[in-house]
Amino acid sequence: MQAIEVIEDPAAAEATLDPIRTRILRELTDPGSATQLAARLGLPRQKVNYHLRTLEQHGLVELMEERRRGNVTERILRATASSYLISPAALASVAPDPRLFSNRFSAFWLLALAGRMVQEVGRLIAGAAAARQELATFAIDGEITFRSAADRAAFAGELGEAVTRLVDKYHDGGTEHPAASRPAGRKHRLVVALHPALKNPSPTPTAKD
Repeated sequence: MQAIEVIEDPAAAEATLDPIRTRILRELTDPGSATQLAARLGLPRQKVNYHLRTLEQHGLVELMEERRRGNVTERILRATASSYLISPAALASVAPDPRLFSNRFSAFWLLALAGRMVQEVGRLIAGAAAARQELATFAIDGEITFRSAADRAAFAGELGEAVTRLVDKYHDGGTEHPAASRPAGRKHRLVVALHPALKNPSPTPTAKD
């Protein structure tokens, strides 16, 4: 089971938006059968089976084992991931293009960059999993309180200068050494984001019963 699965297929994304299917995916972080799920969710087994077939069709749940109980075969299923994200690729024709909002102070550019990051990292995770390799990533998350808008602007300016210095120091532009004498470098995406924290953040999801 993956920690997070990024959904690119529009039909699969639509399937996850149904509230019952979302509850089923949440419950199936631990393997279970339709009968067990029906009891937990307080729903008819036939209805649960219908939603399970839809989720399985889109690759969102997987068969773990089959157990024979008398004349009945019980199918034990599990969600393919603990959590899911819908990629902008699922809405490819209307997904935001970062090139249209290239202003470092634009909130729309920040959203477009975040969307691109979800799409690209989702594909990288899938590729690394298929190749049975680790994916090298790095992230920083924190909060800072500014006394004034001027302080915020000054911080943004200094941060931009610091990042530019680091990029200039470590970026391999391929001009210092002949291509034949050195291994090809791996290009990496760098995104630095700063935005106001929510005054009333959403509550942290609780563990399932």
